[in-house]
Amino acid sequence: MFELRRIHAIAAGFAMLVAVSGCSADLSRAFGVTRDTPDEFQVTTRAPLSMPPDYTLRPPRPGATRPQEMTATRAGEAALVPQAALTTGAAGSVSPGEQALLSAAGPAAPADIRRQIDRDAAVEADSRSFTDYLMFWRTHTPPPGVAVDPQKEAERLRDNAALGQNVNQGQTPIIVDKPKSIMERWFGWL
Repeated sequence: MFELRRIHAIAAGFAMLVAVSGCSADLSRAFGVTRDTPDEFQVTTRAPLSMPPDYTLRPPRPGATRPQEMTATRAGEAALVPQAALTTGAAGSVSPGEQALLSAAGPAAPADIRRQIDRDAAVEADSRSFTDYLMFWRTHTPPPGVAVDPQKEAERLRDNAALGQNVNQGQTPIIVDKPKSIMERWFGWL
């Protein structure tokens, strides 16, 4: 009798394994092994609810779009072209508040601002060959910029504060490299 129960238990376990293996994708999702993440392109935000200024408003129609929410197309346009999000109503119309903000921001950028930024941020392309790397493995160009001497600068700032002067008063001390000797100029690694 004990052997018969054992055979039935083994057969039932085998039958359960066969049944469970047939629905493995759904079972793993049901047990939380597989996670379904939302599609980031379909997720939209909803505007928060607010109290109306007066209670004489008509109730919204079921299924009608909410006036304070942007459509997915309009949200995409606002992300790609921020100027489109600033214009309200007719194209190019600016409210008096927006006009005051823009005038307080200062003058408009020059028309060739991108070219100026690219020129200022241009980095010389490294066009050395493999032979140049082998022969001239050390760079002889100093790093860009000027190094400020921190101790002397802190002392200058303390003196200006003690005298009640502006922090821009006086020369900013910089670190000056010592001149290289003839051997250092000939052999850069010395």
